[in-house]
Amino acid sequence: MKIYFYHTEDVQYIYGRWRRGAFPGHFLYGATHLADHGIEMVMHRHRDYHSRWRTALYTAWRILTCPERIDAVYATHYKGIELIIFLRALGLFRPKIVIWHHQPVIKSDKLWRDRLGRLFYKGIDRMFFFSQKLYDDSLKTGKVAPCQMRVGHWGADLDFYDRMMEANPVAARGGFISTGRERRDFRTLVEAFNATGEQIDIYLNETNCELDYAALFRQMEVGGNVRLHYVSGYQQDKLCLPVHRAACVVICCMETKYTVGLTTVVEALALGLPVICSRNPQIPVDFDKEGCGISVPYYDTGGWVRAIRYMAEHPEEAAAMGRRGRLLAERLYNDRNCAAEVAGTIKECVNGSGR
Repeated sequence: MKIYFYHTEDVQYIYGRWRRGAFPGHFLYGATHLADHGIEMVMHRHRDYHSRWRTALYTAWRILTCPERIDAVYATHYKGIELIIFLRALGLFRPKIVIWHHQPVIKSDKLWRDRLGRLFYKGIDRMFFFSQKLYDDSLKTGKVAPCQMRVGHWGADLDFYDRMMEANPVAARGGFISTGRERRDFRTLVEAFNATGEQIDIYLNETNCELDYAALFRQMEVGGNVRLHYVSGYQQDKLCLPVHRAACVVICCMETKYTVGLTTVVEALALGLPVICSRNPQIPVDFDKEGCGISVPYYDTGGWVRAIRYMAEHPEEAAAMGRRGRLLAERLYNDRNCAAEVAGTIKECVNGSGR
């Protein structure tokens, strides 16, 4: 069986660095281990056009002119393959289409957009959602059927993190750390750490999407215990080392309808670190139930103060949370398990009849 693997990022660059052991493979959504399941892969050649429709045209051309016979298109996002999906919906593209859907499917207030959306989703044979909440919310729209939907367990490249930890042993972990950049609620986070005096290192971009974090920090009172580190670009491979040296990972987010913070979560689980996280119902991990961290309601400064103090004052329990998180990663949230789920779904889709 052979698939065309589409990614919104530069596949060759990430795959090449993963092969050299220099980058975690989970950013390829299980593709690194599909060969273990008898699935060959044609990798998309990425070009950044800074235009959604130019990208869609280029991607459609690459797929339609692919010289190798493919059984399916496997995509990490629908953005960039819209034209192929519509061709599939119209019966003009034979291979199956399997994607990851990052947000819930939504209903539109405009009738024409809603009808166009219904046609669009007919062109997707299977779609993975990161959590049951995203699955349930999407199903309510009536645009997608249960036979099209799966809850996938996207998780970290444990081999990468194990090698990194073995090469960089630490005598004792200490302090808190925040490395996420998307839709982060730094105002609440800084207020809480100002109140506790506990040390935190915050790694962030000066701006992310429409949020100007640098301007925000210039406006806020920031205690000496809060250390800012401005970074640029995609530096997951470099930031994992300071995370490894910390005692607790914090993820303070704004309210959203998708899994903001999940990348940081799966890394913390892989590194065996406890987590304090905003209570995003889209996140698949229930930190309190699993005993691997503490969840705090959105914008609850007092709740963050209590959680920070608990972690700082109960280091043995915090370490135990981290160990439970690592066991959860080994059981469920890892890239090899993700690859097995993806491979099973692709094979079912290709070898089965109809949907």
